[in-house]
Amino acid sequence: MNDFRPIELTGELLSGDQGDSVPATSDAASAADHGPWPLTIATYNIHGAVGTDSRFAPERILSVLHEIDADIVALQEVPLGDLRLPNVLDILTAHTGYQGVAGPTIAKPNRRYGNAVLSRFPVRAIRNLDLSFGRMEPRAALDADIDCDGHLLRVVATHLGLRPAERRNQVKRLLENFDTDKMPVVLLGDLNEWLIWGRPLRWLVHRFQKTPAANTFPSVHPVFALDRIWLHPRERLVKVWAHHTAMARIASDHLPLVAHIGSHLVTP
Repeated sequence: MNDFRPIELTGELLSGDQGDSVPATSDAASAADHGPWPLTIATYNIHGAVGTDSRFAPERILSVLHEIDADIVALQEVPLGDLRLPNVLDILTAHTGYQGVAGPTIAKPNRRYGNAVLSRFPVRAIRNLDLSFGRMEPRAALDADIDCDGHLLRVVATHLGLRPAERRNQVKRLLENFDTDKMPVVLLGDLNEWLIWGRPLRWLVHRFQKTPAANTFPSVHPVFALDRIWLHPRERLVKVWAHHTAMARIASDHLPLVAHIGSHLVTP
């Protein structure tokens, strides 16, 4: 397996359980529609690689990634190397063969931490979108253009804030920063949205259409669907499920959320 080393680029430089599934469409035209498909993608809040037993153990995150075997993974709460902790992204890329890109939300000598994307395909460009709100913990979205066998896919990986007003502001800014017409788009991450009737989810459904949601938090007995995957075109989204294994239940306080994107259109 190739050993891809993590890269870090900035703003203007380069430009489980069985999940819910949807029946395939009979439209013959769908077979002729080409793109970066099929793919398995995932989002995973790794909780700083600290498990539910309070032990720092990046090797358990590695085990879960091997179980999922996804093509592209968005990670949240990733230690990126500082005076206290090693660079967990380096550890993950060195042992998986993924290319890794980092989107720090905190970058200080004693704490370097944030989002990351792992990809089996080349990452052609990245942008780190600042979503910080007032005096709350800094937040961002890592926006990456990924070359999937000659087809570009835009992956926007994020971790939103804890307060409703904060999330409303962040979702508005996210939706203003990208459109869904130039290339296929995946928006995924830990949305921290506890309110299923809240405006942020309604705005996202209006833009992307409704997508299945699986409970991912807390990992031991998940009751909240905090982690989400949205796709345009929605008709490619075949299945979404929480990866619920013994290792996933202890490796982090969130379960990974996984989605399969198909080569044929499906009916939402």
